[in-house]
Amino acid sequence: MSSDRDATRAEDRRLQEDASRAENWKRWGPYLSERQWGTVREDYSAVGDPWSSFPHDQARSRAYRWGEDGLLGICDRQCRVAIGLALWNERDRILKERLYGLDGNEGNHGEDVKELYYYLDATPTASYLKALYKYPQAEFPYAELIAEGRRRGRGDAEYELVDTGVFDGNRYFDVLAEYAKASPDDILLRVTVTNRGPERARLHVLPTVWCRNTWSWGGGYESEWGRPRLEAVGDRAIELEHSTLGRYRVDVEPGPGGAPELLFTENETNAERLYGSPNGSSYVKDAFHAHVVHGLAGAVNPERRGTKAAAHHVLELAPGEAAVLRLRLRPDGEAGGETGGEAFGAGFEQVFAERIVEADAFYAAGPLRALEGEAAAVARQAYAGLVWSKQFYYYAVRDWQRGDPGRPAAPPGLARNADWPHLFNRDVISMPDTWEYPWYAAWDLAFHMLPFARVDADFAKEQLVLLLREWYMHPNGQIPA
Repeated sequence: MSSDRDATRAEDRRLQEDASRAENWKRWGPYLSERQWGTVREDYSAVGDPWSSFPHDQARSRAYRWGEDGLLGICDRQCRVAIGLALWNERDRILKERLYGLDGNEGNHGEDVKELYYYLDATPTASYLKALYKYPQAEFPYAELIAEGRRRGRGDAEYELVDTGVFDGNRYFDVLAEYAKASPDDILLRVTVTNRGPERARLHVLPTVWCRNTWSWGGGYESEWGRPRLEAVGDRAIELEHSTLGRYRVDVEPGPGGAPELLFTENETNAERLYGSPNGSSYVKDAFHAHVVHGLAGAVNPERRGTKAAAHHVLELAPGEAAVLRLRLRPDGEAGGETGGEAFGAGFEQVFAERIVEADAFYAAGPLRALEGEAAAVARQAYAGLVWSKQFYYYAVRDWQRGDPGRPAAPPGLARNADWPHLFNRDVISMPDTWEYPWYAAWDLAFHMLPFARVDADFAKEQLVLLLREWYMHPNGQIPA
């Protein structure tokens, strides 16, 4: 365990090492969006209506062009590889892989996320991250939320998830996701699931690792990367290979129910479901949904390889009972000779213990040093929300207007940002919100940088400079967004 003095300086040292490029501590972070569907970058419709052209119902089946989304997830700063959670309570009609909400045509006050989730803690290098999702044990009321949202007018209150009664009697699961870094590229995930209800309940939990689809679009900046690879190594590990990241290994620890089932598929569109046309691959993006929810064993690749993989745990928990699931992603060279359970020895929990102590020390000695009690707790969680709102944002206007193979180009006369052909966004950007604002906003970003400067001055400066770079700012001097 770190000494008190070491703990106080540990996060500052990581920030300094990252700023000097001695270590790449910010390569991995909470950069994975909570919503990529229904965004303007994914919309190539003739009428320019992203909500109708890419609704939530398509998200589980359709590969994204410009990003990824996930539940309580992280990714690298170029969103090449992502880690997130998928859940199923044996009552929902779909596998819960991302947050749900009403689009602008459904909500009585516009777009509105209909979930209960909380960012609880975060350090600026993402050496420690903590977030909580509350998952009902009853069927998720998708249709009810839409119907009531459409029925209500602008003068009415919004109809929220808690109003539907799905949390009555505390019949829900707390799903707590924590990430810790043993090194810049050694990522530890600890998932704690607690049954808050009065009866025994079952939950399927699928920690998932997948690669953003960069290989299906023909030309463009990332087309030369080729197809990444995820492949099972025995029953408790997955090998990951990406042309620009190198080779990693994902170790999976058995849960209370034993070793999880390793599932594999491709992160490619299910064209048959969406468009009635043949699929380019036998295994498609929504395979885990088909396998877990509908019991279609043939949906996943029996050869146990692909570009999307998950460890399928089935938990049965008594009232108040908690279960812990653990996963580790790290470069193949850092794994050494460890295999299976050795990746989850005493050192795994020690890393978490140290990072939590270091996070406490960092905030107590820095931005919270003048606060105490409830004020300090509120500010600490506010900083967590600020850090978790850093998102990978990719939008190259020329490529967007040109369209992709098998898809129409941007409709003439409706091409968004036609007078910004130089714009090339492919960075981690501070977003106003991770769900309701699927674009960056210069005004909000600038205000974010005031508190951000207190925890990470280098990031604050980089963000403001970024908006003034020649591939962001218009030649006439206008700032984007």
